[in-house]
Amino acid sequence: MRTLWTLGAAALTLFALTACGAQTGTPPAAGSPPAQQAVSTAEPASSAARVISYGGKDYTVPVKAERVVITGALESMEDALLLDVKPVGAITVGGGFPPLFAGITDKAEGIGEKAQPNLETILKLKPDVILMSTKFPAETIEKMSKIAVTIPVSHLASDWEKNLNLLAELTGKQERAKEVLSKYKSDAAALKEKIGPALKDKKVLAIRVRAGSMFVYPQDVFFNPSVYEELGAAVPEIVKGAKAQQNLSLEKLSEINPDYLFVQFSEEENKDTPKVFEELKNNPIFQSMNAVKNGHLYTNLVDPLTQGGTAYSKIKFLEAVSQSSIVQVK
Repeated sequence: MRTLWTLGAAALTLFALTACGAQTGTPPAAGSPPAQQAVSTAEPASSAARVISYGGKDYTVPVKAERVVITGALESMEDALLLDVKPVGAITVGGGFPPLFAGITDKAEGIGEKAQPNLETILKLKPDVILMSTKFPAETIEKMSKIAVTIPVSHLASDWEKNLNLLAELTGKQERAKEVLSKYKSDAAALKEKIGPALKDKKVLAIRVRAGSMFVYPQDVFFNPSVYEELGAAVPEIVKGAKAQQNLSLEKLSEINPDYLFVQFSEEENKDTPKVFEELKNNPIFQSMNAVKNGHLYTNLVDPLTQGGTAYSKIKFLEAVSQSSIVQVK
């Protein structure tokens, strides 16, 4: 799947020309799209710039970033939604902006799909900052930085707080972020105390159905930190052993036999097999599991497009769980 996160030949040519201009100081040819040179992170370029730190690196950015482009990082799209930050350029899904992000994309320009950014469009937007997923190869991120300061945003759920604070610091939304984090931590602690007895000694699993198959994720990815850290459920061995997205067979799921099962499913991620989850639910093996028999199968408690490892995902998941039948279990 690595090739999905790389740039096309035409895009590489564009960046090669941009890079050459940056190195030699040669002005761009007439009619060429303007390209912002990568700014040194050693010292602010002017009094209107400052240095921030994220992920062990320093970045020189405007005092307040007004023109933010988000590519590849749905995590940053969720953070923008929570902080009411409206990017000038944003990820499309299936050629358009998902309803989930309607509140922040009304004036945004689509800059390509999650793994296929349109570099010419991004260049024309003249961004102050580009937020890009760490899933992209290093060489792709380096080439994107020829347009503007580019910050690779972590896709790990364990970095959710750092990610939110990054966008807040870039856009002057620090107070809003503090309020969000304080309320979430308070609500999470209260919910954990309330449902802790229900989850004690129970097997709890969160999976995603995509491309016609079931998948589990490492302990620090997806909704797993919410399930196992915030809510206090015991971590299953299959989650402890997962190094990345890992295929889960129906037979293995039946062997685990979870008491509580959270499932995220969207037809957009299962275009070739849109009925796969309905077929799964009708399978006698699936129906024989404790979670299904006892009414503890929870499907799409939150929007299936949410990533799980963001402040927005965690807040929405916590709200959904607090209103679910889990809180009624004694």
